[in-house]
Amino acid sequence: MADVWQGRFRNNLLRRLPETSLERFAGRLERIELPRLYQLSSPHQPMEHAYFFENGIASVVVRSPEGQHSEIGIIGRDGMCPTSAVLDVDADPFSIHMQMQGQAYRIPVPDLKAVLAEDREVHRLLSRYTQALAVQQAYTALSNAVHHIDERLARWILMCHDRADGSDISLTHEFMSIMLAVRRPSVTTALHVLEGKKLIYSERGVVSVRNRAGLEAFARDAYGECEKEYERLIGTIVSRSVI
Repeated sequence: MADVWQGRFRNNLLRRLPETSLERFAGRLERIELPRLYQLSSPHQPMEHAYFFENGIASVVVRSPEGQHSEIGIIGRDGMCPTSAVLDVDADPFSIHMQMQGQAYRIPVPDLKAVLAEDREVHRLLSRYTQALAVQQAYTALSNAVHHIDERLARWILMCHDRADGSDISLTHEFMSIMLAVRRPSVTTALHVLEGKKLIYSERGVVSVRNRAGLEAFARDAYGECEKEYERLIGTIVSRSVI
């Protein structure tokens, strides 16, 4: 039975839950389409649903009172949102929207909280994911402070590639400038650097990874630490070839 339930999902968290926990979830999950730019949450506003992503990528964005904004985290089939529900907090100061369109299973937040209260294994796994996402956000802050824009862009492309199917990633220059908290000309220059080294190919809002190993080497220590922590806490993200 566990294999039957797990085979239904691509989301790495749902796939790692034991049979009894999946049975609690199954009747409450609703599969939905999430178009690009779909707003999942707004700052300080409670979310009605929690989302377990099957594919696509969501961005967690923080904004200053004067309107400056930057991405602090990304979520794909490795995770879920909002982690504030796991912490029994009604809302958080971030916004979450779809950077790349996809699908997710959603569950009403009150139902998720009920499952968390009933099931120790669900609470344990989602708490560990909450820690993994916090570590990702910490390393994003570190990278923004100490790494060159070229390395930061390489890191970000790698993180998106980890959560995407195939080598093509739908990313506009405008989105990349928001995610990296830089001006669009800086993104264009950095893309040209990576293209010149034949690590990627970029055209019309699509970035194609040409040399994954080379991109990791170029990113140096900007990439890898939060990925190791995710694997330590939860396990390897489901392969892109899994359907």
